[in-house]
Amino acid sequence: MAYYERERKMSINLKVFIGWDSREPIAYDVARASILRHNPNIEVVPVKRDELIAQGIFTREADQGASTEFTMTRFFIPYLSNYEGYSLFMDCDMVLTTDIAKILDDANLTNAVNCVQHDYDKFDDLSDEKMDGQKQVHYPRKNWSSVMLFNNAACKELTLDYCNTASAKDLHRMNWASSVGELHHRWNYLAGYYKDNDYNLIHWTDGGPWFENYRDCPLNHIWYNELFYLFGIHDRYDSILENLK
Repeated sequence: MAYYERERKMSINLKVFIGWDSREPIAYDVARASILRHNPNIEVVPVKRDELIAQGIFTREADQGASTEFTMTRFFIPYLSNYEGYSLFMDCDMVLTTDIAKILDDANLTNAVNCVQHDYDKFDDLSDEKMDGQKQVHYPRKNWSSVMLFNNAACKELTLDYCNTASAKDLHRMNWASSVGELHHRWNYLAGYYKDNDYNLIHWTDGGPWFENYRDCPLNHIWYNELFYLFGIHDRYDSILENLK
């Protein structure tokens, strides 16, 4: 039985959507490159709010409290996938250190959505700031939605009307989901919070090396390695960082 289940998972054509923000396009570029370096056959799509607005898909009013342009666009993924197959959403402030398709092996695909269920009460030294001075807000199920593996057919509650009118709290706490499966934290490893170095996907949730004030953040060397792989050079460190300002 386990053999056939693995064969079924291997046959799934996983599509990856990455949140895109005009303030940090290099973060998207590096995240995408890290995915394709480990699996060049994965389809990777940027989720751009302005494009969804132009297409008449995203009609929500501007949320002044949103920390990124993709704060709310992530919930449109099942619709954009025609409610078929499996899709992964991830923030742009991440890199993969292995084949992203392996996430399917760790997931119960019968769930409407699978995610890492962080418990912030277990973390020490919580930061009050993120992303160059933005306020860090702590709330139940925080960062659960930063990586979501959607079983699109089981997410038909995420209609255009619901995604455009539901509260941010209902959406991010996944009140729409019939079932929420748990992934190991290696699939959304919060840099500076988890300490066991067991990661497949690293998330710089407080701010990553592409921000000037976060050049020396935890695990920054892994992001820099992916940056240099993307550019194919290793001798222009200073000039690349200068262009990130």
